[in-house]
Amino acid sequence: MQVQRFGVFTMVWCAFAAGCGGQGSRTLGGAAAGATAAGADGVSAAGAGGVSAAGAGGVSAAGAGVNAQGGLDLVVVPEARAGSSNASGGTTSIYPTTLPPGFTAADAFGGFKLGDPIPVSSGEAGAGGNPAAGGTAGSTDSCGTTILAVIRDFHADRKNFEGATGDDRMLVQSQLGADRKPVFAPAGPTLTVQDPAQFADWYRNVDGLNKAYKLEIWFGPNQGVSSFQSTAFFPLDGAGFGNEANEHNYHFTTEIHTQFKYGGGEKFSFTGDDDVWVFINGKLAIDLGGVHRAEDASVDIDARAKELGLALGQVYPFDMFQNERHTSESNFRADTTLNFVDCGTILPEVPK
Repeated sequence: MQVQRFGVFTMVWCAFAAGCGGQGSRTLGGAAAGATAAGADGVSAAGAGGVSAAGAGGVSAAGAGVNAQGGLDLVVVPEARAGSSNASGGTTSIYPTTLPPGFTAADAFGGFKLGDPIPVSSGEAGAGGNPAAGGTAGSTDSCGTTILAVIRDFHADRKNFEGATGDDRMLVQSQLGADRKPVFAPAGPTLTVQDPAQFADWYRNVDGLNKAYKLEIWFGPNQGVSSFQSTAFFPLDGAGFGNEANEHNYHFTTEIHTQFKYGGGEKFSFTGDDDVWVFINGKLAIDLGGVHRAEDASVDIDARAKELGLALGQVYPFDMFQNERHTSESNFRADTTLNFVDCGTILPEVPK
């Protein structure tokens, strides 16, 4: 049976409190299609709005391994199951139609697998080859439908995790940091971030503050696209700091770094919570900041190609950050047709 290749990312992450009403419950404000977050940069908060940042280039098809801002090389790709090229130039089972071995099935489409803990001192350097040296991450072949992520468990500190709820836009700067991490934008505390100094460590391994693990997410076939949909997305149940007297482990951040080849016609639609930030070519394309119920945003890649500095046939970084910061549900849906050319990477730990 011929397996169809898929292209555009549509993601749904949601995690909302069923009983949050009355004490600053997660509101659905800003979810109307086509709405944009306030601010001069025009980042899409709930529709097809655009970032007005200019930017040329991106990673070339040859795979320079450096983002448009001179960021770090990508250093880790998952095993061949996720989509490595074979010696003849083809691919080996990069679009599996059934759940890969060892994965937990989502209740609708796809599945996930919690991997090994990541030591605080580990940068995972060299585990998958350096794209600047011709590693897999620089390939222009399709990667597949299993993407590697990093998930970090946190305590419910009542400041940033299990604290106040509500929309909280413009928490991050419109340009991704040189280390490919988001940069906190406000000058001080916000509605949902009462300890802003901690923000810089949401996507870094810090002993005592968080516990990091590898996470693989498999997108299953779904009528011409690859999909992941779970209405109970709790990869860290019983792991990390544990469930902390809750039914599930609710307090975590997820970090994804991959690349896609822009072929034209791609779109990216997202519905979810809590915070979700998507950067394309290092520029903020979706801002769903805050602790809230599921909200929507979308990106028409062709319509925003100039704004995002994209040219057909070139390879660009795709960086996504999602946080689950409040009880008591966690839903994640994603439908993708983006042509990923690496299967997700773990960046080296760099001092702040």
